[in-house]
Amino acid sequence: MGNDREKALALYEWNLDVSSALIIPLQVCEVAVRNGIAEAIEHVHGANWPWNNGFIRSLPRPKGRARYNPAIDLQSRASTLPTTGKIIAELKFAFWENIFTAGQDSRIWNTHLRTCFPGAPSGPTISQLRAAAYADLQIIRRLRNRIAHHEPIFTRNIADDYQRIHDMIAWRSQVAAAWMDRKQTVLTLLTMKP
Repeated sequence: MGNDREKALALYEWNLDVSSALIIPLQVCEVAVRNGIAEAIEHVHGANWPWNNGFIRSLPRPKGRARYNPAIDLQSRASTLPTTGKIIAELKFAFWENIFTAGQDSRIWNTHLRTCFPGAPSGPTISQLRAAAYADLQIIRRLRNRIAHHEPIFTRNIADDYQRIHDMIAWRSQVAAAWMDRKQTVLTLLTMKP
């Protein structure tokens, strides 16, 4: 802001406001996506899928200890939590993102993507949709993490971020996406950026 303290503070305050406003769309997105994915997993592996060894073995195995490991996350939650519903709520966003990897196409997505995400675009193939969901969820998770760690987001294209979040919600439920559109204040705040 050209070393102008007042302008810098105004931008900082706007960043706080828009970060706060994005929490509602991010929350609706995470719940919609994880519920759709959990439904798809259940179609294949049954209601007790968190304890299903076949499912656990099908999860991606990252190279390197520092990378997120969905199998370890799932097993850790399943060892202490009594129900699938509680486990769903406790798994990291990255877990759900990782279910949209290519290894799950033949197991889950070829049969259940359009059923569990009925609002997904009709033109692309299942593989293309799955890849798009994976890429979009990575971007959404990184935005969510920046906000959670109090990092600036003012250099991002927040209108694109919002649209990506909206679209992922709409894949699961057009009604939920429309409801979230009515609740959100992000688009109004974008017009107020200093």
